[in-house]
Amino acid sequence: MKERIIPVAVQSAAVQGSASEVPSAERISLCASADLVDGALAVPFDVVLAGQSCRAFAIRFQGTAHAYLNRCTHVAMEMDWQPNQFFDDSGQWLLCSTHGAAYQPGTGACGGGPCTGGLVKINLTESDGLVYWHTAYNLKAPEF
Repeated sequence: MKERIIPVAVQSAAVQGSASEVPSAERISLCASADLVDGALAVPFDVVLAGQSCRAFAIRFQGTAHAYLNRCTHVAMEMDWQPNQFFDDSGQWLLCSTHGAAYQPGTGACGGGPCTGGLVKINLTESDGLVYWHTAYNLKAPEF
């Protein structure tokens, strides 16, 4: 399900300026809120970043849903060590299966290992029991 939205930060500009100058984003249905359990399996999804198809994943950490590109900053490869498994045994870190880079689940920031920066965050919202991801100027939904 796709629907057009104008981000809140942009809405005030839309009132003052021309509507054609205001960028819009799409809110895309991802999963039911109940599908994201703290420290458990991720929900994978596909995105197009700067024209390239990429995998992404959504997780829940300390009650809040988060999403990131499934791409380690150390070596640009997918991170899950089993399908949709990113958390370590403690449920406190997202780990890259290749070289052990550790990322903070709530921010995507590098927490240890060979990572060279934070994960690319994808904006999520929850409403009426559903989780949505949001496109951006360089992040689009794949076309089928």
